[in-house]
Amino acid sequence: MAQGSSEIPGLAAVRRRLGAELFARVAGPQGPAARSRIHDTPGPRWFGPERPIRTVHGDASMFIGGVRALLLQSLHPTAMAAVAAHSGYRGDPWGRLQRTSTFLAVTTFGTAADARQAVDRVRAVHERVRGTGPGGEPYRAADPHLLGWVHAAEVDSFLRAHRRYGARTLDEEAYDAYVADTAIVGAALGVLDPPRDQRQLAALLRDYRPELRATAPALDAARFILLQPPLPWAARPPYGLLAAAAVALLPGWARRELRLPYVPIVEETAVRLGGAGVTRVIRWAMARPAEAGGRADDGAGDGAGDRPPAGTTPD
Repeated sequence: MAQGSSEIPGLAAVRRRLGAELFARVAGPQGPAARSRIHDTPGPRWFGPERPIRTVHGDASMFIGGVRALLLQSLHPTAMAAVAAHSGYRGDPWGRLQRTSTFLAVTTFGTAADARQAVDRVRAVHERVRGTGPGGEPYRAADPHLLGWVHAAEVDSFLRAHRRYGARTLDEEAYDAYVADTAIVGAALGVLDPPRDQRQLAALLRDYRPELRATAPALDAARFILLQPPLPWAARPPYGLLAAAAVALLPGWARRELRLPYVPIVEETAVRLGGAGVTRVIRWAMARPAEAGGRADDGAGDGAGDRPPAGTTPD
């Protein structure tokens, strides 16, 4: 956005309305109170303002990373069975999004005490979630092996989305530090020995590969996420750009499993430009008013960071 654009009355009103609607969708009716508690409560945090996790989780690229993570996570048959049976992603998709968004915001930006309480609540839910997988094997959501897959797929998705669409991309050392930051949250949730740099993350994803395949619930979830989002028609074109950008970031084997086409020329031009454009608009809309005029392109951890978007931590 051009310098001073927030001073144009009509454009400023559009920005405020769009930002409010996005924030309401992502954070829910308790969003303003939660945001105030997260950012205004004094006390030590798990992560200081200089940490890479704040830059990544405060950027609009998280919208793309979140969709990619959902698609990738669905390819573990047992994890997908648990999601299909217990998450309510169809019956209450916005509620699930809002709970996840709040969890990410609290653990990334909130006080250490608030972050610990959020983790304890999620762990208590995990302890209650049990069932039978597609092969008849029993599962429990608190299983460290399943938690490890969810964590690795999520971190990889957020990192790759930020690398391609972030306002201020990081160097390799900082992205390693991002993985190390997320390991703190992962370990608190019950992940055993979570990866602490990109090399370890890639190795862990390779280790899970033999277990991964598209089951009927995974294909059904992909159709819901990509083709049947619970959105008004006016919002579907920009969401389609986000979804296409997320699909383009998936590894080839995952796309083949989910039966998602690959069109190289289109993806390297239209999809990439569309993903960059829609994240830029989100960043501009959700920035603080004082930042929207001239800082929309560099507000990764500033304006957008006050309203962290969706992720995929299981609830």
